[in-house]
This record gives sequence, structure tokens and C-alpha cells, in this order.
Amino acid sequence: MNFVTPNKEEINPFLQLLLLLFYAILSAIIFILLASEIIGALYGSDIAGEVVSGKITDANISAFKIFQALGTSIGLMAVPAIALALTEGKKINRFYGFGKPRILLLFLALLIMIVSMPFMEWVNLWNQKMVLPDFLKGIERWMKEKEDATMDATIKLITVRSNLDFVANLIVIAVLPAIGEELMFRGGVQRSLNRAFNNPHLAIWISAIIFSAIHLQFYGFVPRMLLGAGFGYLYYYSGSIWYAMLAHFINNAYAVCAAFYMQKHHLPLYKADEPIGFPWYGYLISAIITIALFKFFKDNATRERKLG
Repeated sequence: MNFVTPNKEEINPFLQLLLLLFYAILSAIIFILLASEIIGALYGSDIAGEVVSGKITDANISAFKIFQALGTSIGLMAVPAIALALTEGKKINRFYGFGKPRILLLFLALLIMIVSMPFMEWVNLWNQKMVLPDFLKGIERWMKEKEDATMDATIKLITVRSNLDFVANLIVIAVLPAIGEELMFRGGVQRSLNRAFNNPHLAIWISAIIFSAIHLQFYGFVPRMLLGAGFGYLYYYSGSIWYAMLAHFINNAYAVCAAFYMQKHHLPLYKADEPIGFPWYGYLISAIITIALFKFFKDNATRERKLG
């Protein structure tokens, strides 16, 4: 007689979210301590203390990159998502959809990111001009101070002093966040929310809001939320997390490469005054073509999934 062992049913999705939070806190503590030990051994305890306390200077930026890679991308993001899959007794590739990616869909994900850049630039500029009511001016000042501090840290992080710095930036800013954040927010949070509410669109947008909020950049909240939603739809339509990871990598790698180019040509790394040179209809065309490409991606991904 043949016996078929049924697939183990997953735990309650809200419990999955609580486990993700628990694993994130525990893993972040462990990896922050690990990063501190490594930084202390390489650069000294004073530098380790500065980095852990959030003080970022030109002198400790290399140490900060180690801290960012281990403490955030791996400890806070990737490991908790992996731990959740293991808790469920599932293979990670099946749990998060690491099936073999299709060349056409990879190309479409790349094209979506390129075509959407003008529109995303316009959204970013619009968000930066946000003004709160008079009775919230105290909060607005705090938000601007926080934004300025974050921008200062970002500029230090993407500043390139050598070709090795450029490679390190690609790994720390583009590769590891694309893997870790997509595992956490699309693979972990979005997947569990979709099970909880049985509504993929609600799950995608709640995950995108959390994804943007956790970065604590108020004047970039809307474009980052739209990016998160875009990554979420790539994941939902295809059932594979590869396309969201690729899109995330392209977005971050573009910033790293643009910063490298600007430094090579002695251009300022940050200028928030005006758009880069598109007339108003250029941004509209960018938005329309982006939506059309998402529809094309959805249709092809759906056909691929039906074919097995």
C-alpha cells in the first residue's frame, strides 16, 4: 500500500508575522554584536563604539559598511526570513519562490526599472516639497533634521575613494539589500499578509508602506512606497522572488553607479532643486509605459505559471 504524506499546513499568518518580528530582533542583536567584534578587531574599539552608536564619519565609513552589511541586510532582514521558512519546515527555494527565472521576465523587470526612472524622479521631487500645517511645524523641523542627517550619512556611504570602494558599495548598497529586504518584505511580510487577508493587493501595499516607513526617510516616503509596491507586484504576478530582487538591485545599483560617475566628473552628489531635464509630458509618458510594461509582465508571467 502506498502512503502519501500531506504537506504540513503553515501556522497562522499573524503568528508568522510575530515570529518574523521576534527573529528580526534576536538576529539583529546577534549580528550587531558580531559586527562590533569584527570592527573592533579590525579598527579598534573606539571605531566600533562610534558605528554602533550611529556616529558616521569619513574615518569610520569602512567599518560602517561592515556594520550595515552584517547588522542590517543579513541580521535584520535575511536571517529572520530564512528562519521563518525553516520554522515552517519548508525548503527556502519553495517557500519564497526561487524557481528558475525566465529571460523574458528578467528583461521586462529591467525595462520596468529603467522606464519608470523619470516618473519616480518626479514623485521624489514632489515628496521633497512636502509642507506640513503650521501646528505641525515642530514635527516638520524634526523630520527635516532627520532627513538631513540621513542624507549626510548616505553621501558618506556612497562616496568612492578607490575602485575597491565601488565594488564594496555595490555589494553593501545593492546586492545585500536586494536579497535581504526582498526576503523580509516580499517573501516574509507580504506573503504572510496575503495569507491573512486573502487579498494580494492589500498585502502588497501594506508591505510597501512598512518597507518605506522602516527606512525613516520622510521626504522619500512616497517614491520608496511605490518602489516597494512595484517589487511586490513583480513577486505576486510571477510567484518568483528573483524578479523583485533584480528590480531592487537595479534601483540601488543605479544610485551607486550614478554616484561613481558624478564623482569621476566632479559633479555634486546631491542636488534637489530641479528635475534632470524632462518636460512634464516626459514624466507622464514614463508612467504610462511603466503601467503597460507591468501589464505585459503580468500577462507573460501568468502564461508561464499556467505552463508550469
